[in-house]
Amino acid sequence: MKKVAVVILNWNGVAHLKQFLPSVVEHTTSELADVVVADNGSTDESISFLRKEYPSVQLIQLDQNYGFAGGYNKAILQIKNEYTVLLNSDVEVTPNWLEPLVNAMEKNEKMAACQPKVRAFRNRPYFEHAGAAGGFIDTLGYPFCRGRIMDNTEEDKGQYDSLMPIFWATGACMMVRTNQFLELGGLDDRFFAHMEEIDWCWRMKNNGGEVWTIPSSTVFHLGGATLGYESPRKVYLNFRNSLFMLGKNLHRKEFLSKLFIRMILDGVAAFKFLLEGKGSFFMAILRAHMAFYSNCSYWMKERKKLPNKILLKNHSGVLNGSIVWHYFVKKHQKFSDLF
Repeated sequence: MKKVAVVILNWNGVAHLKQFLPSVVEHTTSELADVVVADNGSTDESISFLRKEYPSVQLIQLDQNYGFAGGYNKAILQIKNEYTVLLNSDVEVTPNWLEPLVNAMEKNEKMAACQPKVRAFRNRPYFEHAGAAGGFIDTLGYPFCRGRIMDNTEEDKGQYDSLMPIFWATGACMMVRTNQFLELGGLDDRFFAHMEEIDWCWRMKNNGGEVWTIPSSTVFHLGGATLGYESPRKVYLNFRNSLFMLGKNLHRKEFLSKLFIRMILDGVAAFKFLLEGKGSFFMAILRAHMAFYSNCSYWMKERKKLPNKILLKNHSGVLNGSIVWHYFVKKHQKFSDLF
């Protein structure tokens, strides 16, 4: 059996398969890895295209769209390879992209997940929003990246080429140990999409594992393939799922105080959208908080599954402060300004 399964989740994405799958097949060493497409109940020509043009690519057909989290969970249950790469369908990989990830995992048994450097497909010198050179988080649960703060992405000039531990790896291209991924329950399918990989990394870190960025590997991500960056649905999922993460993973000593501050900051963000004429975004944040409070029995139950939580500030990849304060007040728009 090959060491790695590179699993691409697809839903009505035949255009992306035509554009990006060739690079994955070309640059993934066949002796090292299987290339797998897990189809989330597509109704377009995805299946016929794969069977005709890429018969060597393994195909897992799911009966409906289970979302990013549920789709990957059901697919990876069928994977027997030691390592699995969760790879978005809109990612272009580069020559020898996979080997550095495998080598890093082989050398460090505590490393449960890792990611390559992720640059923008349409603006190739710059980091991409989802992942950049590694995922970080602030003490209030707001995620950002080495190379991307808020919507400001930096040009990649090699400034973040050091291998280092991070808080979360991007779901656009994340390598995990297959058994460990499943033992921790996989991605939380209640999230449906967005931040489920951060939640999994947080759970895994509370369980003693490590996440690393491996910048000697580079991929290019289109981004916004399922939900555009200006989508109210995306805003809703990001705010709701961020709150779910806090409810599930924060240490009890810091939970209530951080939740109170988040209520205030999220409220400020909501009214900012309202003043900008983005009423649908205002409602998205309001609905996100309503969903969080109405589902308290869910995230309280999830908390009990992993009782040995660690104070957030004691994890690697955490900014001891507020990224909102740093960005909007102190005008720190580059990652290098923070640490």
